[in-house]
Amino acid sequence: MYRFLLTPRWWGINVFVLLAIPFCIFMGSWQLSRFESRVEAHRSADKQVEAARTEAARPLADLLPVDQSTSGKRATVSGRYAKQLLVPDRQLDGKDGFYVLTLLRTDSGQALPVVRGWLPGRADAAEAPAPPAGEVTVTGALQASETPGDNGVSAQGGLPSGQTAAISSASLVNLVPYRVYDAWITLDKADSGMTAVPATAPDNSGLDLKAFQNLGYTGEWFVFAGFTVFMWFRLLRREAEFARDAALGLVPDEEPRAQQPTAV
Repeated sequence: MYRFLLTPRWWGINVFVLLAIPFCIFMGSWQLSRFESRVEAHRSADKQVEAARTEAARPLADLLPVDQSTSGKRATVSGRYAKQLLVPDRQLDGKDGFYVLTLLRTDSGQALPVVRGWLPGRADAAEAPAPPAGEVTVTGALQASETPGDNGVSAQGGLPSGQTAAISSASLVNLVPYRVYDAWITLDKADSGMTAVPATAPDNSGLDLKAFQNLGYTGEWFVFAGFTVFMWFRLLRREAEFARDAALGLVPDEEPRAQQPTAV
């Protein structure tokens, strides 16, 4: 009854199934491993941020360029505060507000963006305290330049003068006449009654949308594998029933015979 399995048609079906199932399982396992890697990276990043708070601050030059191993580390740098900007639409503890961002001119001539603190409400330059004058030494958590559109960073354009949507060297270089470090720091202790902005985990280390996409793809690939097996058994059962009916003579002719014209 199962001789049909040896036909070319079923050889093709069987080969397809034997290749499709391992492929689906492999892809599902790979997507699951990607999700698990992101979970582990998330845990490691949180531990790194916590550990960095108790580590001794290091010179800024020793921590550049910013990567996953240096993001969140405490850096110290000296210079003079220059242009001040506001970063609107930033939340802290569930409240809307804005960052007070001041560029620190170093001896190298470059400027380091320093988030001196957070204030509630709409961005208003009159509410932002002026930076200290003269030579200062600041200490804070090192952060990589933000990318507009990622991790809640606004990609809004057309902001009023004195505001920027993202803390990014690519954005700030258009607002000041000097070079800007491809990094920024958030002070350990905010200035002038503002609230300190906590450091964030490095990019690509959190349980973001991409992580849950990996988990969703994992389920899809395993569903595809199960569906392939289900369809193979369904086709097998249907073919076996057809072969059985044919052996019992229960299969009707494919086309009914045309009735012969009656003689006149």
